[in-house]
Amino acid sequence: MRAPLSWLREYVDLPAGETGRDVAAKLISAGLEVETVDRLGAGIEGPLVVGKVLAIEELTEFKKPIRYCQVDVGQANGTGEPQNLICGARNFAVGDKVVVVLPGATLPGDFKIAARKTYGHVSEGMICSERELDMGDDHDGIIVLPPEYEVGTDAIELLQLVDEVLDIAVTPDRGYCLSMRGIARETATAYGLPLRDPALLDVPTPNSYGHPVKVADPKACDRFTARTVTGLRPEARSPIWLKRRLQKAGMRPVSLPVDITNYVMLELGQPLHAYDRSRLDGPVGVRRAEAGEKLTTLDGTVRELDPEDLLITDNRGPIGLAGVMGGANTEIAGATQDPETGRVEGTREILVEAAHFDQVAIARTARRHKLVSEASKRFERGVDPEAASAAAQRTVDLLVLLAGGTAEAGVTEIVAPSGPRTIKVAADHPDRVAGVAYGRETVVRRLQQVGCDVYGQDELTVTVPSWRPDLTDPNDLAEEVIRLEGYENLPSTLPKPPAGRGLTESQRLHRRVGRALAGAGYVEALNYPFVGDAAFDALGLEADDPRRATVRLVNPLSDEEPALRTTLLPGLLAALRRNDGRGSHDLALFETGLVFRPTGEETAAPRPSVAGRPAAEEIAALERALPRQPRHAAVVLTGAREQAGWWGKGRPADWADAVEAARSVAREARAELTTENARYAPWHPGRCAALYVTVDGAKTLAGHAGELHPRVLKALGLPPRTCAMELDLGLVERAGSGPLRAPHVSTFPVATQDVALIVDESVPAADVEAALRAGAGELLESLRLFDVFTGEQVGGGKKSLAYALRFRADDRTLKAEEASAARDAAVAAAVERTGAVLRGA
Repeated sequence: MRAPLSWLREYVDLPAGETGRDVAAKLISAGLEVETVDRLGAGIEGPLVVGKVLAIEELTEFKKPIRYCQVDVGQANGTGEPQNLICGARNFAVGDKVVVVLPGATLPGDFKIAARKTYGHVSEGMICSERELDMGDDHDGIIVLPPEYEVGTDAIELLQLVDEVLDIAVTPDRGYCLSMRGIARETATAYGLPLRDPALLDVPTPNSYGHPVKVADPKACDRFTARTVTGLRPEARSPIWLKRRLQKAGMRPVSLPVDITNYVMLELGQPLHAYDRSRLDGPVGVRRAEAGEKLTTLDGTVRELDPEDLLITDNRGPIGLAGVMGGANTEIAGATQDPETGRVEGTREILVEAAHFDQVAIARTARRHKLVSEASKRFERGVDPEAASAAAQRTVDLLVLLAGGTAEAGVTEIVAPSGPRTIKVAADHPDRVAGVAYGRETVVRRLQQVGCDVYGQDELTVTVPSWRPDLTDPNDLAEEVIRLEGYENLPSTLPKPPAGRGLTESQRLHRRVGRALAGAGYVEALNYPFVGDAAFDALGLEADDPRRATVRLVNPLSDEEPALRTTLLPGLLAALRRNDGRGSHDLALFETGLVFRPTGEETAAPRPSVAGRPAAEEIAALERALPRQPRHAAVVLTGAREQAGWWGKGRPADWADAVEAARSVAREARAELTTENARYAPWHPGRCAALYVTVDGAKTLAGHAGELHPRVLKALGLPPRTCAMELDLGLVERAGSGPLRAPHVSTFPVATQDVALIVDESVPAADVEAALRAGAGELLESLRLFDVFTGEQVGGGKKSLAYALRFRADDRTLKAEEASAARDAAVAAAVERTGAVLRGA
């Protein structure tokens, strides 16, 4: 919400020297988020005056139309002679009043004005457009002023170019601050000054003479006010002060009726809509949409309506999306002149709608149609229902004043019965929440400043004002007292955790895995846990893949990602693509986080009371309502794994690096990881490893690693040879050997034996290694594959695997015969299990 300081002063008598930054500091102290204070017109220096166009000479010898104009600026130029000006705009004629900047002036952007020769003539200044004066983005034509302004009038003051505007980020619980009325209330409270409430208007009593209205859903629309104004002048234009306030607040002037409804919305916070009454057919209705209905909204889009959409209708059908946007079939018509009669045609009768709609209904409609409007932003945050009548009256008054209309006597007002909301709270409750002794008098005074009516002594009965739907319980009232007394006055105390508590073993493993991957050169990337079907399609998942079974969100942040993730890869790959597109081509990213796997056996979740801790049965029921949430670890990498330099050529990342990342994770859990070749989307079928661990004595699949499929890389726009790994961290933890134990360090020397075995190419090296370990016995300390060879020397369809075996005993120095015997036993086991042949034998 953008709040001009000049507008704010109409409702609060701020000290004369108070600047926008001073007001912002007060509002920030009161809990509002003031993002910036924009100083409008800070760089403008005159003379900038009103001029009258006396003559126009069309210069046709140039590529684009150019006009050489004589403009009367009165005595502003010191001579009283017409000012000669070059201008390319075409939207003005002789006799029009325009804005002229004279030599010696400075425009925004430190643009200094001087007389200069251009297009064969000397231009003594410039005729200004809105963008040149920093009033808006309109640069298609210059500003044409109403004829009543005198030549030579100071345009800086006339156009209200110098001002300060507070840009306030309004949080969802403070919807009332999406209005000057709400911000003025907070300002008055912060300064301890009285408020001139713009909603305090004399409103006529509802009667039966107004335009008929039928509300079919009083829960979704509990208040509807309709007023009619006739005899409007279609040619009437918005005055400068009205346009400038809209522009400063960030809205574009459109036409007088529309500008007035927007102005009142900004002033009072109540969205309004104006209908051309001559285009209405019968009573105005409020109801839900019916199957198959369509509506063309003011933006020209034909929208398929949902049965949950709340509509404004007449006898023909929908004429507007309630609280979001009106329909094109009742749009206010702009002024047009009949060339034969000279009569100005346009809207002469207006029906003003001021209604109060359900927050959730409007929010869902706006989200469903991807149509966020100024009205929907206010309704979904909560609008003061009591302001509807005042807003309608204010709109009628302005239409009468500025458009020459006549207000009809009929006043339609439909109100669903409702009582005031009251909250009972102990007088010392804010004291106990804040740890500060405020006292009853301060609590009552602060609540009254918010707009509450307060009764009682030790226990207070607080009647909440209609514009604060966010105040629902005692803690909300305590927060109001605390923020108005100043958050900076709260004492700073450190929490005291109970002794004897620390991280769980799972939490320690989570941290160890993160440190290990970071130490291996990976960068942690935290991603949103949301996913959509498009991501699964890009990964090439089959229709029956379990990862496509997702938990759908009732109110997703994005309709494109309406579900919770079942894999970490979509978020990581999106981060890799984004960074690669920005010039970082050597990337290694990791993430550890929860995935969500529904079982189909989830039950409905109960809603426990907030008065105390839920019972054990309630907690168990809540747990049963949740999907499985295993913690996964995943990495993605592309580009160079080892950089080239004077030390060597470097090396690109490949599938083996992804497998090694999985082994790093398993080492932190002290789990043994085995690999097998596999076919599993989204990995390349020839470069995919299935990762297994042993859980409760059973071989269990824990994840996959390898190079991604080329089709996946193309679908996601990823670099060639991108690799990835994903591992179920919970399974790896269960497969671990428990808490870390210090290794035994032997003081006796090691005996190293090498062995080269020839096996079929189809035999996995992991099977050969397992056989060697089993046969070598307890003396084997470590085993490492250091060479793989294929060629004519070993025969077709064969490969040679060379291993280094290290033997050591804890209590003695091994003899050569013992090491050789252990080596021979290992080879014998490999021969028996895998059909290996000792190379060179």
